[in-house]
Amino acid sequence: MKLDILAIGVHPDDVELGCSGTLLNERRLGKKTGILDLTQGELGTRGTIETRYAEAAAAAAILGVEVRENLKMRDGFFRNDEEHQLQLIRALRKFKPEIVLANVLDDRHPDHGRAGHMIADACFLSGLARIETKDEQGDPQTKWRPKYVLHYLQDWYHEPDLLIDISDVFEQRMKAIEAYTSQFYNPVNGDKGPQTYISTPDFLDSVIARSRMLGKRIGVKYAEGFITEKKIGIRNLDALVQVET
Repeated sequence: MKLDILAIGVHPDDVELGCSGTLLNERRLGKKTGILDLTQGELGTRGTIETRYAEAAAAAAILGVEVRENLKMRDGFFRNDEEHQLQLIRALRKFKPEIVLANVLDDRHPDHGRAGHMIADACFLSGLARIETKDEQGDPQTKWRPKYVLHYLQDWYHEPDLLIDISDVFEQRMKAIEAYTSQFYNPVNGDKGPQTYISTPDFLDSVIARSRMLGKRIGVKYAEGFITEKKIGIRNLDALVQVET
């Protein structure tokens, strides 16, 4: 299945927190979207592998993605090396995305930055014909390089290169995040389980506040921010968001 947009996250829920509004926007435009989780989030303090899969499936249904897969790399211990890059290259050549949304390049959680660099490296290497890979049926894959890799903001703030208006889909975005009932605070679970950095009501408040702050930067209610190492071009000035003054 060829996708227009492939969002990649090292942990289930990374994509929902970082770029799910953009996925919803693109799906509304008729684009084919998908999510690739690199690990099962098995080192998380709360929940289990089984609950993470169930929550990821529920979030995927809310986002309306065409596909969601998990590469089952080791949470916390994967490396940006040949073995893991080839695993990711196979997925990129399978889905042939035009744009990849990826983990940020530097963040509080070391997995985020390591994954961000690995995704960027794999996206480049995937375009080299001399790197040979095979699909699930054992057939040779053809080279494929996404046109853009956009790194979504996560815990630490980085000045974004690109801001995307997600005001129209914000409530649906929050429902996708809240599908991770084992990870984030919700009235049903309350304070069940050990408390973590992300399990308090304050964390979800900060997610909303970040979206509001980024939205204010471009004169809209809510936005998501991205960093890119490649210059962004537009076809005409109509693509610019009109900020009221």
